Amino acid sequence: MIQKQQHSLLNKAEEACDLLRKHLESDHVVRVISHNDADGISAAGVICNAISRQKGKFHVTIVPRLKESVISRIRKEKYKLFVFCDMGSASLTELGRLKGDVIVADHHQTIDKEAKSRENMVHVNPHLHGLDGTRDVSASGVSYLISRPMNYPELAGLALVGAFGDMQCVGGMQGINKTILKDGLEAGTVEVREDLKLARMSQEPLYRAISHTFNPAIPGISADEEGSRAFLEKLGISYGVKFRELGNEEKDILKDELIKINPNVFGNVYSIPKEVPQLRNIEDYSKLVDACGKNKKHGVGLSICLGDREKSLEEAEALLERYQDNLAKGIGWIKKEGSTSLRNIQYIYTADKKRKRVMGTISSIGLELGLLDPEKPVIALSRMDNLVKISGRTTQKVTGKGVNLGSALEAASKSFGGTGGGHNIAAGAVVPYKSMENFLHLVDDIVETQTG
Repeated sequence: MIQKQQHSLLNKAEEACDLLRKHLESDHVVRVISHNDADGISAAGVICNAISRQKGKFHVTIVPRLKESVISRIRKEKYKLFVFCDMGSASLTELGRLKGDVIVADHHQTIDKEAKSRENMVHVNPHLHGLDGTRDVSASGVSYLISRPMNYPELAGLALVGAFGDMQCVGGMQGINKTILKDGLEAGTVEVREDLKLARMSQEPLYRAISHTFNPAIPGISADEEGSRAFLEKLGISYGVKFRELGNEEKDILKDELIKINPNVFGNVYSIPKEVPQLRNIEDYSKLVDACGKNKKHGVGLSICLGDREKSLEEAEALLERYQDNLAKGIGWIKKEGSTSLRNIQYIYTADKKRKRVMGTISSIGLELGLLDPEKPVIALSRMDNLVKISGRTTQKVTGKGVNLGSALEAASKSFGGTGGGHNIAAGAVVPYKSMENFLHLVDDIVETQTG
């Protein structure tokens, strides 16, 4: 059954590829609009790389949301083909009114139910084929499927960058992600080995690599540089060296002790063997692109995806350092403040400018470290003048009980004139600030209904 569903998605992606090729053969500039997180930037990177390899031209814009003002602006543009990556499924009716052809490469469960099938649109979304866009394939993976008939397996690694950015590889790859991995492995453009899953361990001093490891989180060490140094000193290991500088015996001791804290810290590590050291580890690559997105330097992240290995990469590394420091401070804030609990959900709120950028991420880390109640979804609220930006996060265990944050935030936000949607485990919304308290109580009620 699963094979049939995957085959159906691949057929739809091939239909989108045929449409893309038709416009490239006519020398049309392809208009690409994509989301501003690691997956969205990687998805745009995959599509734009494929277009470049076909000797085509593109004009790309990265946006945080597909707001009416964004669609209105795009509507005035005179392109023959528009490609929307990591967004669009919730706005099919509006996108169908564009004058050119449209490809939507999305993986969110929020789908415009009112939209009628239009000849000028190809909509590629795993949820339309009975597949899970939360675990089976990310937007960069959907973009890869569209370019796959062009036979560019070297883009498989970049497709997996987006999957890592959307936390789809926790506990191993499944679904279409395994198909993409297989393409990369067979072409030699992706490799897998068993190793410690430490962040940037070939670049950072050991104590920073361990303290900046958030996935999997290491209780007592993640986001705590002092705790990391104390841990290494206790083992008799120099905390200022890089992992590669350790002797084999020291590496084994470190591995054994970390596994005692969290067994998931050792396992499959995915890499792009021909990449520069900073981008060789696919998860590290994902973190660099994500840091660009979180710091509103989308062009820097996209430039890296398109091949810049000098100026943009240097800038991204500085952005990542700043981002990791913000994460550590944000986790320290959660340790101190905790969350406010309702019957079925918990929430955290901030108006702090730096903290706003990491609220969703620190919610996920807080759940994994046990700083937040893992039995209740976290609703993270960030004030933006008269609006509130919302990030919802929960665990696989909670979604297994019926919780679907994507549908909960979509329904609740619409009740207050806002917008929302996403996945069952992670979702987002925007509502008026004055409605924030009522919004929270409605989400609380919806989650109670979902869990029966």
